[in-house]
Amino acid sequence: MKMVLAIIRIDKMNATKRALTAAGITSMTATGKVFGRGKGFWDAQVLEGAKQDMPEALTHLGKEPRLRPQRVLNIAVSDHNVQLTIDTIIEVNQTPAPGDGKIFVLPLDDTYRVRTGETGTTIL
Repeated sequence: MKMVLAIIRIDKMNATKRALTAAGITSMTATGKVFGRGKGFWDAQVLEGAKQDMPEALTHLGKEPRLRPQRVLNIAVSDHNVQLTIDTIIEVNQTPAPGDGKIFVLPLDDTYRVRTGETGTTIL
């Protein structure tokens, strides 16, 4: 079993849920609005200006990184569904712009259903 932890753009949440459900991945937990950034420095308004070839936008980029709103998905999956989950998230969230997110795959030792006490991969 694995835990797929995905950090995605906040506006891609609904499309991601629909795509995962269509792929047969129906159980997930989403954390409300979180804030973060990757390695790059960016400012949404300045980057929009740079996209429109406004040279003055480049002078305002500065070195101070801004945190952007994102969502975090925690998806527990059996080993054979890990790649399907990753591929589905990438397919929905990939754009040509920085800030599409990150996916981490973590080992998951065991799972328990609180209501019944069942354990293991059968509850996924």
